[in-house]
Amino acid sequence: MEINWAELKAAAVQAMKHAYAPYSHFPVGAAALVDDGRIVSGCNVENASYGVGLCAECGLVSNLSMTGGGKLIAFYCVDGAENILMPCGRCRQLLFEHSQTGMLLQTTSGIKTIEEVLPDAFGPRDLADGFGSEQRG
Repeated sequence: MEINWAELKAAAVQAMKHAYAPYSHFPVGAAALVDDGRIVSGCNVENASYGVGLCAECGLVSNLSMTGGGKLIAFYCVDGAENILMPCGRCRQLLFEHSQTGMLLQTTSGIKTIEEVLPDAFGPRDLADGFGSEQRG
């Protein structure tokens, strides 16, 4: 499937415009291409209890689930000035959980795979049927 990076950036910018960031004043938008051709997006939503704010990637993954699921194949994230942002560690793990192998991310240092930005990640691919049952003891 061809990835239209300009279309992903435009969707991330549109999502960023809906961010709720009254505390940090740092709006973030994210967009991703799904394996069925859809684009899903999300924005950050802050909270007065600072630590319980939601990153744009959280909204994106929620949107993915709400609109039919699937696997993410390409990802783009922007700040309020439309600059590329790199997902934090927590969000890299969240994206990994919902990505296909080799998902591409537009990063501040070029396009990278999810495995490059989260090396040696642990996730659903490691949980083969019956994993753990033989290992208990």
